[in-house]
Amino acid sequence: MIRALLLILLPALPLFGQAPTPAPPRWRGFNLLEMFRKEEAKPFREDDFRTIAEWGFNFARLPMDYRIWIQDGDWRTIDPGSLRNVDAALEYGKKYGVHVSLNFHRGPGYCVNPPKEAKDLWTDADAREVFALHWGAFAKRYKGIPSERLSFDLLNEPAGVEAAAYVAAMTPAIEAIRREDPERRILAEGLKWGNAPVPELLPLKVDFSTRGYAPMGISHYAASWIPDSAKMPFPTWPVRQGVGDHLYGVGQPELHAPLVFKDFFAADTPFSIRVNTVSQKTRLLVLAGDKVVLDKPFEPGPGEGEWKKAVFVEQYKVWQNVYDRDYTATIPAGTTEVRLVAIEGDWLTFSRLKLGSLEIVPGDLEWGRKPGTFTIGPDGRLDLSTSPILYDHATHQKEQIAPWKVLEAKGAAVHVGEWGVLNRTPHPVALAWMEDCLRNWKDAGWGWALWELRGGFGVLDSNRSDVTYEEFRGHKLDRKMLDLLRAY
Repeated sequence: MIRALLLILLPALPLFGQAPTPAPPRWRGFNLLEMFRKEEAKPFREDDFRTIAEWGFNFARLPMDYRIWIQDGDWRTIDPGSLRNVDAALEYGKKYGVHVSLNFHRGPGYCVNPPKEAKDLWTDADAREVFALHWGAFAKRYKGIPSERLSFDLLNEPAGVEAAAYVAAMTPAIEAIRREDPERRILAEGLKWGNAPVPELLPLKVDFSTRGYAPMGISHYAASWIPDSAKMPFPTWPVRQGVGDHLYGVGQPELHAPLVFKDFFAADTPFSIRVNTVSQKTRLLVLAGDKVVLDKPFEPGPGEGEWKKAVFVEQYKVWQNVYDRDYTATIPAGTTEVRLVAIEGDWLTFSRLKLGSLEIVPGDLEWGRKPGTFTIGPDGRLDLSTSPILYDHATHQKEQIAPWKVLEAKGAAVHVGEWGVLNRTPHPVALAWMEDCLRNWKDAGWGWALWELRGGFGVLDSNRSDVTYEEFRGHKLDRKMLDLLRAY
């Protein structure tokens, strides 16, 4: 039984009596993270809203953790006093003309970040009920504030769920909001962490929030929370073809080619390759100039062997065993070119190469691209400047914008609720990528919200090592990034 008629306990703010606009303007602004995690919750800052408005922006998204406003850990009981911080943010938004979008970053039953919720919003009826209960409470509390000033963004970055289960989980919350406040503007986020359109939600007359982090190798380069991110290929924009993980044998004639590294090896240099999967009988050669320094045959099959796991692929009637084993050689002094080639068989993959101190983790895991030729530059990194382009502004438009335009054509508005680039990406690369994203979104008529105002993704206090900062009200301002944002 739902306890204490919690909605009645929540005081409503004054009514304003204005109807929402038919479609949102280009909301442009920032995420403010004061209620992002329960453990770090703090009051929203009036100065943030003042600054956003002074810079010419009009939007603040507030990603929130529902555990902040529940009472004594009981997710069915809301403490009205704990929402005064949200009330204050809405008043700041009103004062400075900044639209506020309330988002459940952690909602009852789901969060993209750990820890995992005790109950699963996608499968548990109790979680769905409580999720709707909370949104109904917000709708009642803020009824009457026009949608020009306030919107509801239901749930941050749903993932690991099919469209039918997602729609089933969101529907009770949408209904609960509209029972209290039929005019409230509601945004639903795309699937696959906000990236995939959900046309199944169109009958519910919601708008949509998407993401602006693609490709992740630019936006999240060396991010500590992403496994092996420190081994991501060094970011460039446009993204050019890096080292792929496949070597194709003569059994794949259209793809059969060597993987080549050009450098001058002044001294004998250790080489190693960690072979992962081998498909059928295959032979790997490593050549230093014309000299064979490694000649390794592989013959996958049943039972125990050199491999760690024997795998028979029924679809193709072949063995594709997992070796996960290093094979080593020495590159002689004076070598200027190293070639790796599968001279027999089907194909093999590898997960790591080492050429002396240079460690290469393949960043291109797609099937069907021929191995390339790479130069090792004076800085010891791979020079990708002449490699084929894999991702640029046109790719971004095709993959991240065009699919959502289908929903727009059916009457839904689209907004980029989060985007940005972490401070580990070189600043010139970050700005070049950001400008192409911004240009594409402006052409699409979409607004956006940078992930944060202050911090590693932000324009203030981002702690980049390659930026000359400007003092701004006690903060360090990235003026180049700010000017770029203001231009779009």
